Amino acid sequence: MHGYDEYTQDLGKSILEYAAERLALDPVPLDGPRTKEQLDAVAGEALTEKGIGGQEALRLFAEELSLACLSTDHPRYLSFIPCAPTREAAMFDLVVGASSIYAGSWLEGAGAVYAENQALRWIADLVGLPEGAGGSFVQGGTIGNLSALVTARETARVRSGARPFRVAATVGSHSSIASACRVMDAELVQVQVGDDLRLTGEALREVLIDEGPESFFAVVATCGTTNFGVIDDLESVAAVCEEFGIWFHCDGAYGGAGLAAPSVRPKYAGIERCDSFIVDPHKWLFAPFDCCALLYRDPALARAAHTQHASYLDVLTDAPDWNPTDYSVGLTRRARGLPFWFSLVANGTQKYSAAIERTLEVTRFAEAQVISRDYLEVVRHADLSILVFRRLGWEPADYHRWSDGLLERQEGFVVPTSHDGETLARFAIVNPLTSEDDITAILDSMA
Repeated sequence: MHGYDEYTQDLGKSILEYAAERLALDPVPLDGPRTKEQLDAVAGEALTEKGIGGQEALRLFAEELSLACLSTDHPRYLSFIPCAPTREAAMFDLVVGASSIYAGSWLEGAGAVYAENQALRWIADLVGLPEGAGGSFVQGGTIGNLSALVTARETARVRSGARPFRVAATVGSHSSIASACRVMDAELVQVQVGDDLRLTGEALREVLIDEGPESFFAVVATCGTTNFGVIDDLESVAAVCEEFGIWFHCDGAYGGAGLAAPSVRPKYAGIERCDSFIVDPHKWLFAPFDCCALLYRDPALARAAHTQHASYLDVLTDAPDWNPTDYSVGLTRRARGLPFWFSLVANGTQKYSAAIERTLEVTRFAEAQVISRDYLEVVRHADLSILVFRRLGWEPADYHRWSDGLLERQEGFVVPTSHDGETLARFAIVNPLTSEDDITAILDSMA
C-alpha cells in the first residue's frame, strides 16, 4: 500500500491533472450543497474491504463530491469570510502535502520553520512589533485566540501570584473568544460599545474599575469584527491595559490583513502596543485553509505557557531552537504557513498590498451603489471590506428567499446576517477578482 509503482505513478498524474484543471478554472464554478440522501445515492457504498481503486475514488470526488462543495474562491462568494488563495499558494499546498514535513520542531523541519518565520516577521513588521517578536502558524483564529489567552493567564498568574479569571471584550468580538473562555473556565465580561460599535478605553476603564482590575488577565480588542469589520479604538484600549498591567490581545483574524493597505493603515493606530496578535492568512491574505498567524511581543512568555514536557521530547525542549509547537495549544503540526510564504516570496509584498487595496476599492463602490439606490440603506459605513445594508420593506423571509434564489441560479452566495434582532444583507469582499459588475448584478437582484 505504501509502495510506488506504475499504478501510483498513473494515479499521481491523474491527481496532478485534476489539480491543474481546477487551478485553471476562471472563474471557478460556484456549485452548492446536496442532501445526505443525494450523496448516499452516489457515494454511500464507496468504503469497501478491497477498495475501489484510486482512479475510481478520484472520479467519485471530481464528478460528485466536489460539486457538493461551495467554491469559496468564487468572485461572488461574499458570505461569512471567503477564502481566495493565490494560484501560487494553492499550488504549493500540494508540495506541503507531498513532502511529509513535520513542522513542530526546528530539529525536524528547520527549513520549513525558517520560511514560516520569514512570513511571520513580515506580519510582525506590519503590526509594528519589536525585532524579538515571534510565534507560530496555527489552525485558525479559534486556536490562535485560545493560545494567546492561555499565555496571558499564565503570565498574569506568574507575575501576581494570584489567579485572575476574567477576560474583557465586546459583544462584537469573535465567537472564539467566548469559546476560549468556556474552555479555560474563565469569565467573559462584555464591555458596552457606542453607536459606532467600537471598544474604547473609556468604556473599558469603567468596567475594569467596577469589576476589579486585578480579576482580569486579558483584554481582547478586534481590528475588523466579523459581522461589520469594525476596528476598535486600539490606542485608547492599549493605554488602559498598560495603566492596569493587563495583557492586550488584538484579534485581527479577518481585518488584520488591512495593515498591508496604506489607505486604511492609520485606522490601526495603537496596535503596535499589543502583547499578542492574530491574523488568518486564509482570509484576506490569500492563503489556503487552514492558516492563522499567531504572534507575541515576548515569545518567551508563550513558550513558558505552552511547552509540553515528556521524556521523549527532552531532545527538543532542552535545546534553544525555535520549535513552533512551544507557542500554541497543540503539538503535532503541518507546515501550514508554507503556502503563504511561497506566495509572498513569489509575488512580493507590493502585490499583496495592491490586491487588498483592490478589495477596498470594490467595497467603496458597493457602498456608493447602496447609497444611490432608493430601495437599499447602509447600516454602517464600511471601515474595511465588509458592508452591511438593508433592503427596505423586506422581512427575514424575503432575505432568505433572495439568498436561496441567488445560489439556486448560481448567481452568487450571499447569506443574510442579523444585528440587534434585525435581518440584514452583508457583503464580505476579500477576493481581488470580485468586480464592480459582480456587485451591481447582485444589488440589481434585490430590486
